[in-house]
Amino acid sequence: MKWKRSERLVDMTYYLLEHPHRLIPLTYFSELYNSAKSSISEDLTIVKETFEEKGIGLLVTVPGAAGGVKYIPKMKDDEVQEVIQTLISELSKSDRLLPGGYLFMTDLLGNPELINRVGKVFASAFSDQQIDVIMTVATKGISIAHSIAKHLNVPVVVVRRDSKVTEGSTVSINYVSGSSRRIQTMVLSKRSMKSGQRVLITDDFMKVGGTLNGMKNLLEEFDCELAGIAVLVEAEHADESLVDDYYSLVKLHEVNEKDRTIALTEGNYFSKERK
Repeated sequence: MKWKRSERLVDMTYYLLEHPHRLIPLTYFSELYNSAKSSISEDLTIVKETFEEKGIGLLVTVPGAAGGVKYIPKMKDDEVQEVIQTLISELSKSDRLLPGGYLFMTDLLGNPELINRVGKVFASAFSDQQIDVIMTVATKGISIAHSIAKHLNVPVVVVRRDSKVTEGSTVSINYVSGSSRRIQTMVLSKRSMKSGQRVLITDDFMKVGGTLNGMKNLLEEFDCELAGIAVLVEAEHADESLVDDYYSLVKLHEVNEKDRTIALTEGNYFSKERK
């Protein structure tokens, strides 16, 4: 079957979008569409220009016999700013106030369109790095972790508070919760990660960073390397933060439960030096 160029472009674009950060040989497309490599190269040039013009991402060409093309999801700064402002607008609503200075975010974390964009924002920040695994702690950070993982095309591991029989043998550590200063436990299956992997940690909310610091310590038990930390919302806190190298999209400055007001600003995503 001979494919028309219009058909090739649609199918090729879909395949690239579904397989980010994967090196795809030109021979794959050539054989799939029964077309010459020169025609495939022309098609990819069109896709590349469109991706870059529309801010979808980059299409990187790797030369040589073992080369090919790789789609790298990227967001333009104005699109990132739009995501941040959407979060601030939603989180500023007074009916989100919870006791203890927390905010109700479950509906936002369950919004597939918004979380997909959040994942692409963080994936853009780490697009030039080797990331092997996304790690989060059960339960609210899971949707963010899976979204980042989708755009980086890597697996997700979920740290739990207690051991499950379905996890097999596990590694557990004790850590100090940053806000309550209580000793808590983290558990992760021994099969979750391999020695030497680079891990991106993410969570939905950070007060002092006790949970994130606990996950950092857990990485040491697996002989894995911390590649970075991505936080949806960080809270300004009087106590010293236990983590100091992270990306955040929104910063919570103050919650006034009496007046039911929430003071939010942009996080450090743009002010932090990019990797």
